[in-house]
Parts: sequence; structure tokens; C-alpha cells
Amino acid sequence: MTGAILNAAGIVAGGIAGLARAAPLKPATQAFFKAGLGVFTVFFGLRLTWLSVNGPFLQILKQLAIAMLAVMLGKLAGRLLHFQKASNRLGQFARTAMERAKPGAPNRFSDGFSACTALFCAAPLGILGAMQDGLPVDGLARYTYTLAIKAVMDGLATLSFVRMFGWGAMLSAVPVLVFQGTVTLACNLYLEPLLRLHGLTDSVNAVGGLLVCTVGLVIFEFKKVELADYLPSLALAPLLTWLWK
Repeated sequence: MTGAILNAAGIVAGGIAGLARAAPLKPATQAFFKAGLGVFTVFFGLRLTWLSVNGPFLQILKQLAIAMLAVMLGKLAGRLLHFQKASNRLGQFARTAMERAKPGAPNRFSDGFSACTALFCAAPLGILGAMQDGLPVDGLARYTYTLAIKAVMDGLATLSFVRMFGWGAMLSAVPVLVFQGTVTLACNLYLEPLLRLHGLTDSVNAVGGLLVCTVGLVIFEFKKVELADYLPSLALAPLLTWLWK
């Protein structure tokens, strides 16, 4: 649960910094963090995919082909299941709470807690990171880098949210820790033994790395990616790998 603890700690640290600072971050500082987060997201996403493909050259090509096919089919499945629309509804709920946030408002604390919990828990990057924290990667016991990146993102967001909602925004670290920790433990205790038994762990991690990499495109504003629609590809990757044996 290292990644979940890091994410929760990032939210708390961002909240403390936001309450202590008299002024928001300067645009230049925000641009610096944005560029750094984009670079690290792309790097660690590609690194995870690279660590997850192995063997002779033709075997690596086969693994990459399966990963790409899983991503494409996963996108179609996610669209049919309306994953992104559900994520957008949570985002709209958070935006509504932000619009009515005013100093002294009676629901300021609860609005901040609910809005930040919805944003931080439902973010596809958090689900990906929690899964990766519970699955072994070649040469590493766990891959916590994804949630470490999200910890910085959420910390910077909380720095601004506490100005709107007060310390209720910072309290969202608790459900984030519980949610991500539950996903990580479930993957480690139940999913990982099943995938390892059939040699399918690498296929999930390879696709997960590609999805993490796409977050960099969003950060750099190269392209709007409906990441939630791609989540079914994590289930399709081991299925395709097993069928293609």
C-alpha cells in the first residue's frame, strides 16, 4: 500500500501548504510542475511497458501487438459501457460544488470533502496506480511510481481546493487511502496469484503502462484522452494473451 499512502500524504501536504500560503502558486511555478509531471508520466508509463515485455524479438512484437489490440478493443468496450460518461458526471458534481463554494457557506466543508473525494478516487490514473502497486513488475516488487506522480498532482490540486473549501478538502485523503489501499490489496491477494499461475501478469502491466503514458498527452494538452473508456483493456489484455498462446 505504499502508493496509496504516498497519494494520501500528497493530499495532506498540499492542503497544509495551501492553508499556510497567503498567495497561490505563480504561473511560472505551475508551468514548471506541469512540465515535470508530464515528462515523468510519459517516462514511467513507457518504462512499465518496457519492463513488462520480454523474450526474443518476435515475442516482444507479439506482446506489444496484444497490448495495442487490447487498448483498441478496450476503448470500444469502455464506450459501450459509458465509463467516461460516468467519470464526467463525477467531474460535473465537483464543478457544481466549486461554483457554490463561498467563505462561510454552511455546506462548505461537506462540499469540499465530497467534491475532492469524487475527483481523487474516481480518477482513472488512481485506479491504474493502485492496480500496479498490487502487481509485481519484472525486477521490482511493486510499481509505485504512478501513484507517486498522482500524489504530486493531487497535492497541487488540494493546494487550491483548500482555499475554496477549507480543510474539508484535505480530509479527502482518508477515503483515497481506503479506496486505493483496497484495490491494491485485492490485486495483490486475489488477482496476482491467478495471473501469475497462467503467466498473464506482464500483459496487464504492459497495457497499464501504455494507459499511464497517455496521461502525459493530457498534461501537455496535446490531445484530450477519454482515459476511463480505456480501463476495460486491462481485463482484455490477459484474455487476449491467453487466447494467443
